[in-house]
Amino acid sequence: MPELPPFLVAALTGFLAGVALSIPVGPVNITILNEGARRGFKWAAMIGMGATLMEMIYCAIAFTGFAAIFENGLIKALMEVFSFAFMLFLGVKFLLSKSVPTMARMEHRIELKLEQRLHPHSAFMTGFVRTLANPGVLLGWIVLGAIFISRGLVRPDWEGKLACLAGVTAGVGLWFLCLSWAISLGQKKFTDKTLLKMERISGACLVVFALFQGVFLAMRLTNHRM
Repeated sequence: MPELPPFLVAALTGFLAGVALSIPVGPVNITILNEGARRGFKWAAMIGMGATLMEMIYCAIAFTGFAAIFENGLIKALMEVFSFAFMLFLGVKFLLSKSVPTMARMEHRIELKLEQRLHPHSAFMTGFVRTLANPGVLLGWIVLGAIFISRGLVRPDWEGKLACLAGVTAGVGLWFLCLSWAISLGQKKFTDKTLLKMERISGACLVVFALFQGVFLAMRLTNHRM
C-alpha cells in the first residue's frame, strides 16, 4: 500500500485536530447554539466563520512562532511530557464535567471583558472576538504543533505547516457549519444533557490520545535506558 504524500498527511492531521478541538462545549459553540436557534443558520454560520478565522490565526502563530523552539532536544522532551499532562488534564476535566452552564460561565470571564472594550456588532466579529479572548486556543495549538512536528506528522517546513493549517481551517469551519445547520433545524433541541454528552465524548477522546502519548514516552524512555 503506497504511503500518503507528506503534505496530505499534514492536512489530514490538521483536519482531524481541528474537528477534535472544536467539539468541546465552549463559548463559541454555546453562542452558535443560542443564536442559531433564535436567528437561523446564516447568523450562526457567520459566527462560526469569525471563530474559524481567529482559530486559523492562532494556529499559524503557534506553528510559525514556536516551532523552532522545539528543535532543541531538552525543550522538545519537556514539551512532550507537558503535552501528555495537558491532554490528560483536559480529558479528565471534560469527562468529569457535571454542568455545562457552570463551565461556560468560567470561560466567559476573559472574553466578556474584551467584548466590553471591542463591542462586536456583527455575527462574524462576535465569533472572532470570542475566540480571540480564549488564550487556551493558542496554548492548545502550541502543544499540538509540538506533538505533530516531533512525531513527523507535519514537516517543519512551509509546505508541511501550510498544509496542516489548511486542514485545521477546513476541520474547524466544517464543524461550526454543521453545528449551525443542526441547531437551525433542531430549534433548541440541544438540551444541557446533549451538550454534556458531547463534552464527555470529547474528554474520552483526549484521554485516549494522552494515553497513547504516555505509552510512546514510556517506550522511548525504556529504549534510552537500554
